[in-house]
Amino acid sequence: MNYIVFDLEWNQSSTGLEEETACLPFEIIEIGAVKLDDNGVRNGTFSQLVKPAVYHEMNRATGRLVHIQMEELENGSPFVPAAERFLKWCGAEACRFCTWGSADLTELQRNMKFYGMAPLAEGPIVYLDVQKLFSIAYEDGKSRRALEHAVDFLALEKEIPFHRASGDAHYTAKVFAKILSERPDVLKNVSYDVFHPPLNRKTEIKIQFDNYEKYISREFQDRAEAFEDREVVSSKCYLCHRNLRKKIKWFTPNGRNYYCLAHCEKHGYLKGKIRVRKSVDEKVYIVKTTKLISPEEAAGLKNRSEHVKKQQLQHRLHGKTDLD
Repeated sequence: MNYIVFDLEWNQSSTGLEEETACLPFEIIEIGAVKLDDNGVRNGTFSQLVKPAVYHEMNRATGRLVHIQMEELENGSPFVPAAERFLKWCGAEACRFCTWGSADLTELQRNMKFYGMAPLAEGPIVYLDVQKLFSIAYEDGKSRRALEHAVDFLALEKEIPFHRASGDAHYTAKVFAKILSERPDVLKNVSYDVFHPPLNRKTEIKIQFDNYEKYISREFQDRAEAFEDREVVSSKCYLCHRNLRKKIKWFTPNGRNYYCLAHCEKHGYLKGKIRVRKSVDEKVYIVKTTKLISPEEAAGLKNRSEHVKKQQLQHRLHGKTDLD
């Protein structure tokens, strides 16, 4: 299998007007990539400036960060042939995309959809988030560091500037090759890009990692429909696969994330977390994680639940429904 380590630079509206950003909030202006084999050996590089078709003025923050002039981009390739060349360069054989962070693969697909190109896949795409892998391999597994921090941490040589697609792809590939040689075990911690959610119940994703399970649902018309689905709201022990009765039913402190608490007689307390995500079709899908927690953490979750109940009661007494 080849690893396609790629990075994108993109521009955005310089005015911030909603009508300008609704269809294409981030327009890709540069693609950079490095191809690695199973041993982390480089098999090629890709670099392409992309001529803008939507935003013809450089956003100030973007311009300061990436140091690209609009005059340079006018000599670039239109997006469709640029993307086609990139995908052809990736090759027909099996490959896995690798990125620093979780945004690049989503924005690549969003730009492809904007131009009417065929999707990369009909559902979620498995990829490797090198930023997350670096944290798991060398730090606490939770922090998300800048690319330059990882390069410095691993004492890798700095040959070219950061904040250009080819440069960041180069350094991401160096970090990934280091992980591949020193901590190949962490590569099992794959990520899923859900620009296209699962098509149906049969293709929904359920995957177990070392200390938690992740479930990604199909699309629902709205949040209410999603929470009527048994699989979405169920609580199961991912170690013994038993259905569990909840100690704390699903509650939300902010209307975005939902939590519950269940108890397995064999393995202890499990915290469920649901994130409601909006798809490109303006529907919703669910990302649910289930994780074993300590009795102390369970007590903290119970206190949080009680606090939310008190807040909801106060809102009702004052005629407000902020958490609805």
